[in-house]
Amino acid sequence: MSTTAHPLLDWSPEAVVFDCDGTLMDSERHWQDARNRAFRQFGLQPPQGFAHRAKGVHYADCGRMMAEETHKPDLAPELTEALLRHFLALVAEEPLTMPGAVEFVRTLSGRVPLAVASNCPLEVVEESLGRAGLRRHFLHVVVPSEDPGTPDGTAARPGDGAGAPVVRPKPWPDVYATAARLCGVPPEAALAVEDSLTGVESARRAGLRVLGVGPLTDRADAEQADLWVSALHSEQILTWARDRVPPPAP
Repeated sequence: MSTTAHPLLDWSPEAVVFDCDGTLMDSERHWQDARNRAFRQFGLQPPQGFAHRAKGVHYADCGRMMAEETHKPDLAPELTEALLRHFLALVAEEPLTMPGAVEFVRTLSGRVPLAVASNCPLEVVEESLGRAGLRRHFLHVVVPSEDPGTPDGTAARPGDGAGAPVVRPKPWPDVYATAARLCGVPPEAALAVEDSLTGVESARRAGLRVLGVGPLTDRADAEQADLWVSALHSEQILTWARDRVPPPAP
């Protein structure tokens, strides 16, 4: 497929904003294992189809969902704490990148501003990207302001300025809108790279174009993004990045 066969691939973004879990880092299975461990810790059975409903959901919302769907609403704080604790232990043991993520990020790095917009706690994103050798490529990391220890909802290098006072988790548009603003571009000039429909909705509501990546169980889901590919090591995508995102002038 040529790089002009799809409208998105005939466009040059001024910034690229990546999701973390399932897009850059292969951590969705860690979240799944952490959910299962938290359920077992409290003697609960995961509801049918819960893993699909929980994908891309902020961990605090996921903890509440776990409690509500097992008819134990009073356990929401304990399940949320257990979920995060189990996940942090798992990701520390085995941080893995998604296929093609490292090459794609390195190809774009230095050409346009790069940022991360994630529903994960800041410490998880920073640790995961750092362990994978990717953190230095990103000017900004934006997470929801509900995350403890990130009162303004953003983590950026010194001198980047204050972040938005309130940053709500996906599917709200806040993390993507904030990331585009910190990159210094209007949302419509930025590309989001996402693996979950929750994240795709967030990015589209913020006004970004969206490249979806990963397996799909429903072909109709692909229509929610501007373009959907199976993995970031797709030669189609790498060729686009080299051809349509020019390197900086010497």
